Amino acid sequence: MSLLEGITGPRDLDDLSPKQLVELAAEIREFLVREVSKTGGHLGPNLGVVELTIAMHKVFDSPNDAIIFDTGHQSYVHKLLTGRQDFSRLREEGGLAGYPQRSESPHDIVESSHASSSLSWADGISRAFTMTGQGDRHVVAVVGDGALTGGMTWEALNNISDDNSRNLVIVVNDNGRSYAPTIGGMAHFLNDVRTRRSYRSLYSTSRKVFDKFGAPGRALYRGIRGGTHGFLARLTNNEALYSNLDIKYLGPVHGHDIRALTEAFEQAKNYGAPVIVHAITEKGRGYQPALLDTADQFHAVGQIDPETGEPIEVASKPSWTSVFSDEIVHLAEANPRLVGITAAMLRPTGLHKFAERFPDRVLDVGIAEQHAVASAAGLAFGGLHPVVAMYATFVNRAFDQVLMDVALHKAGVTFVLDRAGVTGPDGPSHHGMWDLAILQVVPDIRIAAPRDATRLREELGEAVAIDDGPTVLRFSKGSVGTEFDAVRRTDDGVDVLREAPHKDVLIVTVGPMAKLGLQVAERLAAQGIGATVVDPRWVVPVPPSIIELSAEHRLVVTIEDGVRVGGIGTRIRQDLRAANVDTAVNELGLPDQFLAHGSREFILDQVGLTPQAIARDVVAQVLGSKIPVARPLPAEENASRLT
Repeated sequence: MSLLEGITGPRDLDDLSPKQLVELAAEIREFLVREVSKTGGHLGPNLGVVELTIAMHKVFDSPNDAIIFDTGHQSYVHKLLTGRQDFSRLREEGGLAGYPQRSESPHDIVESSHASSSLSWADGISRAFTMTGQGDRHVVAVVGDGALTGGMTWEALNNISDDNSRNLVIVVNDNGRSYAPTIGGMAHFLNDVRTRRSYRSLYSTSRKVFDKFGAPGRALYRGIRGGTHGFLARLTNNEALYSNLDIKYLGPVHGHDIRALTEAFEQAKNYGAPVIVHAITEKGRGYQPALLDTADQFHAVGQIDPETGEPIEVASKPSWTSVFSDEIVHLAEANPRLVGITAAMLRPTGLHKFAERFPDRVLDVGIAEQHAVASAAGLAFGGLHPVVAMYATFVNRAFDQVLMDVALHKAGVTFVLDRAGVTGPDGPSHHGMWDLAILQVVPDIRIAAPRDATRLREELGEAVAIDDGPTVLRFSKGSVGTEFDAVRRTDDGVDVLREAPHKDVLIVTVGPMAKLGLQVAERLAAQGIGATVVDPRWVVPVPPSIIELSAEHRLVVTIEDGVRVGGIGTRIRQDLRAANVDTAVNELGLPDQFLAHGSREFILDQVGLTPQAIARDVVAQVLGSKIPVARPLPAEENASRLT
């Protein structure tokens, strides 16, 4: 049995010798490469925290001591050490989540996995432990260095430093990268510590002393290592930075030396006040393909060949992101006012090509969505047209800035929201299902949802031409869908995709749900129910022709991949009532629930967004309410064809 197979919980680490811990680290890396290459997942970040996680679990007593990851994608090793070693269905329905998940283990505390929030959690938990007489319990927050670019981190540090009576350890996992290389002043500061020759040479010397003399040299090693860190603290102003916060600083510590990490954690544990442990790690450690990938060091991969790191399957169709990536460059070449902004996700959002073509016109502000949006309002005031590209789930964090800084000031800012709707394997914190409901309450906002690549290019061009308020373009994760040409386009830009000679049901689809709407219409037609299918293209505000078409039909069915509470269907129903149109409306979308991880197809099936389920419900409503149709329904037994 391997060492890893013998680990059923963190306390099994107590029985392993220092040599065995090093062997365990090697086994974990082999496991991660072998298993994650089959399923896909966050490989690079986890390869970089193997020793750090081993040392942390050896010193601290989880779950009695609360361990929080920021962000949670670096928790795979934590899962392995807490008894979860079946990675065969990682991020698939029924398998392990790609982030901490309370339902999996009491060792998992925070599930949200949005960066920069862990220190606020840690502040609250540690205060609660103190206030409830649990002063012997520790809180450990593992913060990726990219999280230090987020404003919440510094708000939390300000409050943590206000009370030194708590057992709180902040582990800065400093690999120089958030997704891609970390940017900003804090990144420059940490990079200065990480790259100074004095740190590298003195650490190497102290390590050699310990290795040569073994246990008898431990005291000497500690003295040299302590001197190294103290010298570097003075040399790089660590002391000034952290002493002003009134937080003890330990480091920098070699993030792949289990003995050094263990000693640093022991010191931090016994200090009795907030401590920062600065660990320098290497993303993708031990896996050559990841180290050669300078773009993101295998931050997140699909299925790959474990030997070469090459993708096993190459997408046959371009992704939504790649279509946007090419088109924004095309538009920027013709319009010098266009600038790009992203929050530590230059490549994932597709802005990297824009940055390569026009490096002075693309800004990466770090994991700081609120700052990105407010800064965009300033750029618009200065005469530019910013395009803010982020994942749909992350725009939630900047709602106040969208509302008060952009919309209130009628700033011409375009938001491009990638991974909108059901994203699949990353789970509840990453589904982009709230943007439509949240953003449509912003006065004078305009929201577009392209159904295919052609419409994405078209609507992006329309969006960046609007300079008197915010515009939004949202699209899904993965490959673009089938191209659906319109039968006709109305004067206000609505695409009619299918028109029946008899007008029974109007199906209004949002973005890529056009395919589903057309499939439903075919099933209804087989039952003698005439269905018109439209794609509004711009779903907010509701185009007048949607109101007119609704008045001509007997039932309206809206289909969206956003939460249906306050969604586009609700907006259409309200606008129909305001126009005194009494056509009934079926609002179909996602439930107001946190949806688990799984494939997009599986999740849509679970929530009833399938051709079969929708057509059956429409037929039942028509029959049950006796809504008249333009021609008689076929024999009732024919309804069985829908099943």
